[in-house]
Parts: sequence; structure tokens; C-alpha cells
Amino acid sequence: MVMGDIATGTDVLVIGGGPGGYVAAIRAAQRGLATTLVERDAYGGTCLNHGCIPSKAFITAADVAHDAGGAEEMGVHADPVVDASAMADWKDGVVDELTGGVETLCEANGVDLIDGTAAFEDEHTARIAHGGEGQGMETVEFEHAVVATGSRPLSIPGFDFADDPVWSSRNALSTDDVPDRLVVVGAGYIGMELSTTFAKLGADVTVVELLDDVLPGYEDDLSGVVRRRAERLGIDFNFGESAAEWTGGADGITVRTETEDGEESAYDADRVLVAVGREPVTDTLELESVGLTPDDDGFLATDEQMRTALDHVFAVGDVAGEPMLAHKASAEGIVAAEAAAGEPVAFDHRAIPAAVFTDPEIGTVGLTEAEAADQGFDPVVGETPLRANGRALTLNDTDGFVRVVAEADAGFLLGAQIVAPEASELVAEAALAIEMGATLEDVAGTVHTHPTLSEAVVEAAEHARGEAIHTRNR
Repeated sequence: MVMGDIATGTDVLVIGGGPGGYVAAIRAAQRGLATTLVERDAYGGTCLNHGCIPSKAFITAADVAHDAGGAEEMGVHADPVVDASAMADWKDGVVDELTGGVETLCEANGVDLIDGTAAFEDEHTARIAHGGEGQGMETVEFEHAVVATGSRPLSIPGFDFADDPVWSSRNALSTDDVPDRLVVVGAGYIGMELSTTFAKLGADVTVVELLDDVLPGYEDDLSGVVRRRAERLGIDFNFGESAAEWTGGADGITVRTETEDGEESAYDADRVLVAVGREPVTDTLELESVGLTPDDDGFLATDEQMRTALDHVFAVGDVAGEPMLAHKASAEGIVAAEAAAGEPVAFDHRAIPAAVFTDPEIGTVGLTEAEAADQGFDPVVGETPLRANGRALTLNDTDGFVRVVAEADAGFLLGAQIVAPEASELVAEAALAIEMGATLEDVAGTVHTHPTLSEAVVEAAEHARGEAIHTRNR
């Protein structure tokens, strides 16, 4: 300890106040453990401040403007004017309300909050550097530690986020204006969500993607619906190209790309958004002080209780591996906290849903048909198109489908893939069914409100059983 340091002790030290960290801290305190939470930026982490929440706020606002301006078929004629600055102010208000709520919840549960950057000194001690000149250091001794330091946007050579025309997702979500021309590098979920949003707000959007389609990792029939809708919005896709460099000019910038065969292309823009993925943040932790080493992808390996190679040090959220999802982080945080309290818990990945907030949305959970077969199941599949759903028709939004995958003999639900409006909500029903071991008969026999999109889940389950009413059975 350095002379002049403040020294404190705690049962559980949580490093990082995002959806994994603050949830772990609250649950640990609820279990009677003295808990300290350290956050160096803003409580709520990337999700609440620079990711999930601001992006969905922007998506909602863009949808309102786009839908109002394109409803002539319904007899609605409007020409919306987008005030990007006012939109940004509204988004910031949503973020501020949620982040302030995180601090209040932590304090109400007895969590000690410390602003600063934590680094391990030894297996039971961490040093916290407080932000601001002359703020000093603090030493915290702990029985258990939870690493929840999250992730940050990946950069690519030649595109430095410090350069004004080059945006990360964080820059894009903090802007108060809409560029006339936007080049997006990457067609993963972040690139597609933001491409769609800015196109709806009036930007001329060009997407550059090294692979041969959007949303890698999703089945082609899911991603194809989203890509075709995006093309109707005017988004220009250029596959098989990687961004090589950008140059500035009097009328904006030019982004140059290359193919594997060396062919070059150039796209004029006002901004370039690099959305090629995220990487875990562990470089501030001085992990070598406790003998922990991330894997080649930067993740900390954990067991089913989220313990690292050190039994008393846990890792949750983005630093603990894919999928990098806020709700997965929160679930892992609860498991880590309860394990630290000595409870017999384990994390189960089988029913972790994922959602892409494109237009239409994608929601998935569990196994695809191919994955189920690879794992030794005899899968049966049921699917219903949205055009057979009354509520989808009344929403004037019938692109997409609901598909369920089940075990053929007993009918246990194994997975679901949904591309539809509100797919992020619909997938929760399938996740619950998988978690509780429900069968196709259970889902099909549950009466759903009419007219709703959720009826499509029932119809897909009936289709898998060969008893669909509104969809032709195979």
C-alpha cells in the first residue's frame, strides 16, 4: 500500500457497472454480502449509455418518422420533418433516467459505489485509481471479485475513431445530426441496425461487408428478409469488400475498398461508421497480478458458476465470451453473486434468446434444425408465414415468419427462429417454453389473444404437429 491511500475491505468487489456488474452487485448485497461496485465511466455500462438503450431510442424515433411518411396505402398522408437535435435530446433523457435509476437501485440495496478504474494488485487486493487530477488511489481488499468490464468497438487499420469523420457505434449514437451520405463498414447486427436507422432518417447509406451477405451467423432465410427490406429503403450493399482507407476532400470523404482479388472501389460519404464487432476489455485489470490470462480472443474462461481459474474471481458478460448480450450478462451476474454467497447455482446457456432490432426484427433462441440434428436429436419443424397472421396484416407488415424446432418423439421445444415485427418480444415465449421443458402440445394448447402476432407461435407449433389451421400442412 502506498502511504496516503485509503484502504477498505469488502466481501465482493465488482469491477464494472454495466448490466452484468450492477446486477451482480445488487444480488450479492441481497444475499447479505458486503458489496463494492467500481465503475470508471457511467453506471449502466455501454448498454445503457452507449449501446442498447440509445440505439433502440433512435430506432424507435426513426420508425415513427418513416412509418408516418409512408402510410399512404392506409390513407395517411404526412411529410415528417426530423429534428435530429431534438431527437438526440429525447434519447439522452431516456438514458439519463435509466442510468440514474441504476445508481439509486445499487444504493438502495446497500452497494458501496466507487468511481474509478480498478486493477488487481494480488489475489485479494485491488487498487482503484480515481478519475480527475489529484483524486488519488484507493485500496480494496476482497474475498470475492466479479470482473464485468464489458467490451468496446473493434477498430480496423486506417480508420481511427479519433478522426472526426470516422464513427464507432458510440459516436453514431451520440450524434445530433444526420449525415447526407454514410458508409457503414460491416453488416453484422450493429451495422444493420444503424444502417436501417440512418436510412429511415434520410441518409444515403452504403454498406461494405467482407462476407457475402448480411448478419453472418443467422440462417439465410432470416437474414434475407432483413436485407431485402433494407434494399427497399435504398441501402446499397457491396459484399466481398473490405475497407482499405479513407481520404478527405472539400466535399466530404472517400472510402476506398478492396476485394480479395485486388479490385478497388471508392464511395463518397460525409461519415464512415466502422461496425465490425466488439472486443472484451481486460487490459486495465492487470490480470497478470493474479495469474489470469485471457484466451486468444481476449475472453476469460469460466465454469458453469462463472468462476475463472481462480475460484474466488468470477467473470460475467462480454469478458466471459460470446454471445455478447446484455441479458446474458445480467443472468451470469446473478449466478456469480449467488455462487459467491455459497448457493448451489449454475448457468444454463440453452435458452438465451438473441434479437436484432432491424426492420423487421429477428429473434432466435435455442437450436436451429441443423444444430438439433448435429446434437443427435430427430428434429421436427413447424413454420407459419406472417401473411397468414391477422395482426401482421393490420400492421401492414407481413414480411417474415415464425419457425419452431422440436424433438420429434416427445415434442419438447428445442429452438425458434422469428423474423417479424416485435420478434424481440415474441422470442421470449419460445425461450420460456425451452426453459420449462414445454412441448409443442403445451404451446399449441395455450390460448392466445386474437388478433396478435403471438398467435403465429401457436400456428407454428400446430404446423410442426401437422395440425395447423391457417397454414397449409406438409
